Amino acid sequence: MRRSKSFLVIILIVAIVLSFQIGGEASNTHRTYYQIFVRSFYDSNGDGIGDLRGVTKNLDYLEELGVKGIWLMPIMDSESYHGYDVIDFYEVNSDYGSLEDFNELSKEANKRGIKVVLDLMLNHSSSDHPWFIEASLDHKSPYRDYYIWANEDTDTNERRPHDGARLWHRTFGGLYYGFFWGGMPDFNYENPAVREEMIDIGRFWLEQGADGFRLDAAKHIFPGDIHEKNLKWWREFKEAMEEVDPQVYLVGEVWDEPEVVGPYFEALESNFNFMVGEEIIKALQDGQNRGLGERIDQTYRLYDNLIGEGNYIDAPFITNHDQDRMMSQLDGDIDKAKVGASIYLTLAGNPFIYYGEEIGMTGTKPDERIREPFQWVEGKGEGESQWTFVLSPEGVSVESQLNNPTSLLNHYRELIAFRNDNPLLYDGDFAPIETEDEVLAYKRFNEDQEIYIYHNLSDEMRNVDIEHSVNESKIFNYLRRDRLVFEEGGFIRVPPYGTIIIKN
Repeated sequence: MRRSKSFLVIILIVAIVLSFQIGGEASNTHRTYYQIFVRSFYDSNGDGIGDLRGVTKNLDYLEELGVKGIWLMPIMDSESYHGYDVIDFYEVNSDYGSLEDFNELSKEANKRGIKVVLDLMLNHSSSDHPWFIEASLDHKSPYRDYYIWANEDTDTNERRPHDGARLWHRTFGGLYYGFFWGGMPDFNYENPAVREEMIDIGRFWLEQGADGFRLDAAKHIFPGDIHEKNLKWWREFKEAMEEVDPQVYLVGEVWDEPEVVGPYFEALESNFNFMVGEEIIKALQDGQNRGLGERIDQTYRLYDNLIGEGNYIDAPFITNHDQDRMMSQLDGDIDKAKVGASIYLTLAGNPFIYYGEEIGMTGTKPDERIREPFQWVEGKGEGESQWTFVLSPEGVSVESQLNNPTSLLNHYRELIAFRNDNPLLYDGDFAPIETEDEVLAYKRFNEDQEIYIYHNLSDEMRNVDIEHSVNESKIFNYLRRDRLVFEEGGFIRVPPYGTIIIKN
């Protein structure tokens, strides 16, 4: 990793003084989430595999980071390392602990105001699930119709549109449909018994202490991505979950363009914004804003027109467990990573942080390399998961960054704290500000307050014309308090890879 230019990076957070704060914390609905791959997070019993007790043990770390919610990647019983091919939807993977361990985690998290969201894979099961095994062996089994089987009219040569992979797979019971791969046969949602079973699964986990679900493959419930049928199902599911918990939080994985994502807000209050993370990284790689502010604004306007203003919660993020990590895509540049964090943590909705993003973990596909053990200390230490080796470089650990005020970890802490203290960043309006190409700028506002945000994507100081007023006495520079960036004549100086936040 190249040497950080932290001495050049200035983040200005305006109005730390009480008289200039927008008071209060974010609402119960709005919160910053942290995505955890349990296998990699913390090993509490020394068997080399992260577990639920390890997450519970480190709730203080998450609370101090400032997050108000966690998304646990699959914890249900599975024979794979990743857990997306479930063999028992009503049981915890024994590698991770027990239902009692999950109950305890949920209880302790809620004490700290942290909600627990579970990954829920309702599109498919494992081909080793007892339901599928019985369906394959016995054509008269009630589980036969839990899955999708080819008949004489089926085009079994059909391929997956984006990569040409096979959609139909052979077992001794016939040809079955599996969109993702043969080890994960799709459920047949035309069968009412399947829909009721999936609702029962959701109810069960809410009763165990879950506060909501990340809904895996939300647009693939019916073959061929029949969105109208998908939406009807998710409305049915949401209504059933709200009977158990009126405050249940559902966030959908709809990996597509905003025009496809938008209608899913009719059924799910949140959906991940894949476009924004991808575009932020491209802008940082190029050092140009690439019209990003306008595209974000267009996306919000699209959602407003489809769903109604304020009737949806966007879920921005940079990368997740299916993508090369941000730090690797930015060639290890900490300064660019700080700007990336400053961008998505000042956008609307509920942002999601992929574990290790806050300490600069690296990783490129295959998937195991982007899901490596979290680095608590330099080298090997207590709690370090050892299910696979780690390739992230030296200095990428909590231990090495915790007491460094200019570290990436403390940058995230400052940003999340600022976000939590300013609910306007969660649910305020958004408007892009026209600037030169090297600066991304936008305004977050409501009827009472305005926050202006300027991100310098380049390695040179940039002057930005401004039309709003700035009260220098209200500027707080937490890295270099002696340096003023406001200049007479209606412009501000934005440092290299710096972010300036101005509250009026």
